[in-house]
Amino acid sequence: MSTPFPFTAVVGQEDLRLALLLNAVSPAVGGVLVRGEKGTAKSTAVRALSALLPEVAVVPGCRFSCDPAAPDPSCPDGPHEAGNGGMRPSRMVELPVGASEDRLVGSLDIERALAEGVKAFEPGLLADAHRGILYVDEVNLLHDHLVDLLLDAAAMGASYVEREGVSVRHASKFLLVGTMNPEEGELRPQLLDRFGLTVEVAASREPDQRVEVVRRRLAYDDDPAGFAARWADEESAVRQRIVAARELLPSVRLGDGALRQIAATCAAFEVDGMRADIVMARTATALAAWAGRTDVLAEDVRQAALLALPHRRRRNPFDAPGLDEDKLDETLEEFSGEGDEDPDPDGPGGGGGQPPSSDGPQADGDSGAQPEAGDGGEPQASGAGSGEQSAARASEPFRTKVLSVPGLGDGAAGRRSRARTEHGRTTGARRPRGALTKLHLAATVQAAAPHQRARGRTGRGLVVRRDDLRQATREGREGNLVLFVVDASGSMAARQRMSAVKGAVLSLLLDAYQRRDKVGLVTFRGSAAEVALPPTSSVDAAAARLETLPTGGRTPLAAGLLRAHEVLRVERLRDPARRALVVVVTDGRATGGPEPVALAGRAARLFAADGVASVVVDCESGPVRLGLAGQLAGELDGTAVTLDELRADSIAGLVKDVQRRAA
Repeated sequence: MSTPFPFTAVVGQEDLRLALLLNAVSPAVGGVLVRGEKGTAKSTAVRALSALLPEVAVVPGCRFSCDPAAPDPSCPDGPHEAGNGGMRPSRMVELPVGASEDRLVGSLDIERALAEGVKAFEPGLLADAHRGILYVDEVNLLHDHLVDLLLDAAAMGASYVEREGVSVRHASKFLLVGTMNPEEGELRPQLLDRFGLTVEVAASREPDQRVEVVRRRLAYDDDPAGFAARWADEESAVRQRIVAARELLPSVRLGDGALRQIAATCAAFEVDGMRADIVMARTATALAAWAGRTDVLAEDVRQAALLALPHRRRRNPFDAPGLDEDKLDETLEEFSGEGDEDPDPDGPGGGGGQPPSSDGPQADGDSGAQPEAGDGGEPQASGAGSGEQSAARASEPFRTKVLSVPGLGDGAAGRRSRARTEHGRTTGARRPRGALTKLHLAATVQAAAPHQRARGRTGRGLVVRRDDLRQATREGREGNLVLFVVDASGSMAARQRMSAVKGAVLSLLLDAYQRRDKVGLVTFRGSAAEVALPPTSSVDAAAARLETLPTGGRTPLAAGLLRAHEVLRVERLRDPARRALVVVVTDGRATGGPEPVALAGRAARLFAADGVASVVVDCESGPVRLGLAGQLAGELDGTAVTLDELRADSIAGLVKDVQRRAA
C-alpha cells in the first residue's frame, strides 16, 4: 500500500485544510467541494485526510460496516446482535467518473446466480463508503445517472437497489468530498447544494511558498515512508485534536443570538431553502469544538458563512460563486446586539481556529479567486473595419425549445439527443461485440435453457457457455457539441437587436449547461472569423466571451462557416463519438470579397455533405425581410427558426428536433 502525503505537510491552503478538518470533527456538516485550477493539491489534501480519521468499530464479517453498538436492523448481512466488535481504519473510497451504475450501488452476483441458482447481492462503492469518505475527483464530470444515485443516498442515508430480481436496502452514510476544475464545467444545482462547504483554491504567487511546495514534493517522491515519518508527530497531534473536538462537540452551545445571526445572514444573501441555515449552524458548532470552546461566537458564524454560502448563492451557471464580505460584516453587526457574544469579524483566522501549521511559508488566506473567463482581452477579428461598436449587454435569458440531433448516437451521457448508452431503459439484447459490459440476464438464460440436457446439467446451477451470453442494449440521452457561429458584423450592430441576439445565445448556452453539452463559439465580422472559445464543457466561459463581444464591419459569412467546419473537423479527431449541433446566429447577409453569397453557399454545403445537424437562428427584423437566413438553412440542409420561435412558450414554428431536409 502506498504511503499517502501527510496532511500536515501540505503547504498553505488553510481554507481547504480547515474545511476538511471540520468535517472530520462533525461529519454532519455534509462534506466539502473543492474548486480550483489544476495542480493545487486538491486531491493530495483529500487523500491525506483519511489517515487522520479515528478508527471505527464494525461488526466482524459485515460487508456493510455495521456499528456493533447499534447494528442496522435491515442489514443484508444481518441480523447482528449488539455487542463488541472489531476496529478498522476509516476508509476513503474513490468513485471514478467513468464508473458503472452497478459498481456504485451494487448488483446481483452473476457468478453465484448462474452457478448456484441463488440470488446474492454484491455490494458496491456506496456500501464500502458507509461511515467513511466517498471521494469523487473531477466531480463535475460525473455522469448524470451516477449523480442521481448519489443524491438519493445522500438524502436518505441509505442505498436502495431494485434490479435483476434483487431488492436490497443498506445504510450508506458517508462524508462526500469532491474536487473539480471550474474550467471543465459546473455541477448540477442539486448536487452542488448537497456539499456542506465549498472552498476555492489557487496556487500561490509567492516565490518562497512555491519553493517550499516543490521542496516537500521532491522529498516525498524520493522517500515517501521517510518523509511521512518526519511528519508523524504533527499527524498524531492533529489526530488527537480531532478526537478531542469530537468528544467536546455535544457540549458546544449554539445560543439564540448566534442562531439569529445565521438566519439573518442566509436571508440577506437570499439562499434557497433551509439547508444553508442548518449547515452554517453545524459548521459554527464544529468550529467552536475545534477551537476547544463550548460557546459559538460571532467569529464562528462569520467563518461558517464564508465556507457554507458561496456555492448556494448562484442563480444560474453564469454566476461566479463568492460572498460579499462587507455585506456579511454589516449583517453580523446589525444582529450583534441579539447575540451571546460581541461579533469579531477580524478575529484570529477569520473563525474558530486554524488548521495545523505546516511549519512552512503560508499561503495568502483567501487567494482562491479565479480569473474571469475573459481575462486577457477579447480576441479581435482582423480587419474589423471602422464603425466598431462597444459590446451590447444581453437581454434576459429565456427557456428555449429543445433542439436535438436526429438519429441514434453513441456519445457521452447527457440530456439532449437519443443515444445507445450503458444506462437508461433496456430496449433489447444482442450478442456481445468484444467484452461483455452489461449482461441481459433473461436473454442469457433463455439462450442457455434449451441446451441444459445436452450439457449434462444435474444440479441447481445453470450450465452457461460463452455463446449464451447476451449484452443488454439500452437507450438514453447523450450530450452533444453545440457549436455557436455568431454574426457580429455591422448588420447586427443595432444595440437593441444585438442585445436580443445575445440573450437568445445566452438562453441556448443555459440549455446546453442543463443538457451536459460541450460548447464552442465562433464569431465573424470585418474580413475574418475567430474561434472565440474552443469546444469546452465550461458554458460560463462561453457566456463571458459572448458578453464582451463587440460588433461592426462587414459580414464574412463564408469565413465564419469555414472556421466552424475546421473546428468540427479537429474535434471529430479528438472525440469521434460526440455528435455536433451547429447553431448559426445571423440575419443571413454576406458581404465583403468577391461573390460573398456564392462562397457562403459553398461553405454551407460542406456541412450538409458531412451530415452535420444545424439550425439557423434568423435575426432579420423589420417590415421588409429578405429571407436570407432561410436560404442559408437550405444550403446547410438544416432548419431555420426566428428569435420568437426559439422560445419554449412560443406557439409558432414548433421546433423539437433538428430534422434534416429531404433531398
